[in-house]
Amino acid sequence: MPDIALADLALLIGFMLAIGAFAGVIAGLLGVGGGIVLVPAFYLVFERLGYESDFLMQVCLATSLATIVFTSARSVSSHRKKGSVDTDILRTWGIGIGIGAVAGVIIAGRLNSQVLQAIFGVLGCLVGLWLAFGKAEWRLGEAMPTGAARAATAPTLGFLSVLMGIGGGSFGVPLMTLFGVPIHRAVGTAAGFGLAIAVPSVLGFLAQGHSVEGLPPFTFGLVNIPAFLIIISMTLLTAPLGVKLAHALPARPLRLIFALFIFAMAANMLRKALMG
Repeated sequence: MPDIALADLALLIGFMLAIGAFAGVIAGLLGVGGGIVLVPAFYLVFERLGYESDFLMQVCLATSLATIVFTSARSVSSHRKKGSVDTDILRTWGIGIGIGAVAGVIIAGRLNSQVLQAIFGVLGCLVGLWLAFGKAEWRLGEAMPTGAARAATAPTLGFLSVLMGIGGGSFGVPLMTLFGVPIHRAVGTAAGFGLAIAVPSVLGFLAQGHSVEGLPPFTFGLVNIPAFLIIISMTLLTAPLGVKLAHALPARPLRLIFALFIFAMAANMLRKALMG
């Protein structure tokens, strides 16, 4: 492990606790998933600690998805109590999303960190633009796609989410609202998408990386256990708070602020990828 002052390490742990708390609130509040915050945060922390493995970005994705297993489960439970989970959509879309997630793990394992950074940067900017400029009244249809359209869309959602290390909210919420699902129901259902993405992908990432050198210490497969434990200790506490806020606060100002935050992080990740 590279040398690092104890005070610096304490500051980094404190930062991860804070970002975990923030990610949990965001996951429940806006339905975009804490992963879009966690992946660049993990990369910053590991880079600051001096790790430069070609698989560092995969560790960030895998560790983020591991936390999403728990935050999504907690968020689904909270939203279900409020009647805002559409079980029919979950049942018909879950398998396809899971298949796409498995494909995402396979592809992610074959890409280097620079390519994954670029993918995160581009898709993250698109998410930020949607949060800033997306309109609730926009529609592509009056009901969720079925048949061939669903068979193509569901795996794509799972695939792209794994390549970003995020749950189902960032793509699932816009998709559902574009097809007429009310926003609160879309947010609650997207938490279920997160489980369909995170569970198979984490199992896949745990099976990889055992012979890779230069990973952060206590990384099992490609999941960093200390980072996972620190983040999950906070997100499990704060995700229900986000759910309560989602039902109590006007979403538009919050969306604009968070859109700028996400766009800045994604643009920074893209900058790093392009600079090599």
